[in-house]
Formats: sequence, structure tokens, C-alpha cells
Amino acid sequence: MPIKYAADFNRDLMPTVVCVNKATADLGVDFDKLVPALQDFLDELFVPVWGTPAKLVKSIDPKPGCWHLVFLDKPEQPGSSSFHDITFKGMPIAKVFVKPAIKSGEVISVTASHELLEMLVDPSAALWTDGPHGAKWAYEVCDVVEDDKIDFNGIEMSDFVYPAYFDLFRLKKPKSAQYDYLKRVKRPFQILEGGYSDTYKSGRVITKWGSPEKKERFLKEDRRYHRSQTRRKRHRWHG
Repeated sequence: MPIKYAADFNRDLMPTVVCVNKATADLGVDFDKLVPALQDFLDELFVPVWGTPAKLVKSIDPKPGCWHLVFLDKPEQPGSSSFHDITFKGMPIAKVFVKPAIKSGEVISVTASHELLEMLVDPSAALWTDGPHGAKWAYEVCDVVEDDKIDFNGIEMSDFVYPAYFDLFRLKKPKSAQYDYLKRVKRPFQILEGGYSDTYKSGRVITKWGSPEKKERFLKEDRRYHRSQTRRKRHRWHG
């Protein structure tokens, strides 16, 4: 029997993203400053490129009918199951697990912006696109530039690729477009040294890394609840 969702999100409306901080660990930036900084980052840098506006609001608890950006200490945190319920009801959610992120050397503001941007472009974490050599590439806007950071008014944010990054025809004329905000990507489907991407070909999902060092770090991290894992599961179930 197919799953019946109690609600769904309307892609024709600008979403309200409710930002909830349930983490006790230090985020490295004041939460009251982080949320408006993320809003300005969207409005000034991301939306002009991707056309995916959103209204960010702070809240102590989740709100029905809204998208969410949730900060938790770790996946097993008491009370975190309620956030999974929001996903089950059909509303997009991005989660930042603060303690594992800090342990891996991540900057929380970068991780938060990474998850937020990817949620806005692909709310269901289900999109794939045609890539080189007959493979499908995950339609993620931050993974391939994951370790590259933008200094945005004193707060670090994630670099992101532009739509042209996924244009297969541009491989024959790589200088025809800009591929990421920091202009470090020089051609479509290039993975920077600190990045990675999931690809799908011949019935298998294969992760490509930008460098051996990135692969080594990646395999040591707890990625069980990352969007890429959600995408892998959905592809196995519905591909």
C-alpha cells in the first residue's frame, strides 16, 4: 500500500523556512545573528542565481505547514523524532547535527547554508541529471564545492554551483559560463579537491571524490543522515 502523506509543499509559493535550534553545543556563531545572515545570503547571492527565494524565521519549536532548518546535537537526541514526523507529512526539512559536524572540523554556518541551499533547489532530495559518460549525477549544489567557503559579512557560508554546472553541452565550451560563486570550478561536472558527488550508472550509486584526502576524511565522517544518503535510498526504492 502506498504511503499517504498528510500534507505536501506547494512549489509555486515562496516557502517559509522555520529555523529551530535544539542543540546545546556551541554553534560558533550566535543563532540570533545566523538566521538573518542566512536570509541576507539567500537574498543577495543565491536567489539571483537560482530563483529559489525563501523567508527564514526563528522559532523555539517546529510549525505545521512550513519547511524547517533544524539544529540538533546529534541524531539520537531526545525529542528529535518529532522532526522526522514533519518529513513524513511531506514538508521539506534540513537537519544540522552539530556535535558530529564539529568533530569532523566543519563550520556550522557553512554546514547550515549548505543544507539550506540544497533543500531549496531540490526539496525532496530526489533529483538526478545526465552527466558525462552516460552516468546520472546527483543534483546537489554544494557537494562538489563542499570545503570551499564564502566570507559573507564576517560569517562563513558555503560556496555553491550555478545552473550551468549541470549543462552537459558546455563540456565542449567550458569558458561559456560561470560554474560556481567563487569561480573556482572551471567546467561542468568538475569536483573540487574538497568536494564529492554521487553518480548512478549500471544500477549502482558510486561516490566520486575530488581528491584522495577528501575520500579519506569523508569515510571517517558520520554521513548516515546526510541528504546524499536520503537520495541513495530513494533511488534504490523508486529508481
